[in-house]
Amino acid sequence: MKQRIYIDTSVVGGYFDKEFSDITVLFFNRIIKGEMTILLSDLLEIELVGAPDFVKDLIKSIPASSIEKVHLTEEAIFLADKYIEAKVVGKTSLPDCQHIAIATLYKADVLVSWNFKHMVNLDKIRGYNGINYQLGYAMIEIRTPKEIKDYENEE
Repeated sequence: MKQRIYIDTSVVGGYFDKEFSDITVLFFNRIIKGEMTILLSDLLEIELVGAPDFVKDLIKSIPASSIEKVHLTEEAIFLADKYIEAKVVGKTSLPDCQHIAIATLYKADVLVSWNFKHMVNLDKIRGYNGINYQLGYAMIEIRTPKEIKDYENEE
């Protein structure tokens, strides 16, 4: 069964960032080949509204068969607010919390991000999962695209 992977905006930006592009391009190539299903949130789409066309074109290049649309629901807003209330991160990180809440509620196999400050950070991950546990939600895996690399099929 294909992995269901939630991506945040940093992964889309990473495709065009000199520091992260090599790994991110390989990650997107796997998506385009249909090796993974991407959970594409309406939140990510909103965040990309003002992005240049070439950024939007990257998302458009993903085959529909590799996309599962997910949404920022009232429950996701509630859960994100709980992360803030618990001071896992500050109020300015609410969109990051909303991404994590959406991925949690839609039971993503993993949330993939290049955001080391608020997401791919062991202390923060423990904080998010502590709240998830307290409220009866599943734990969430948060990794970088580099950790999703297909080492078994390297040439």
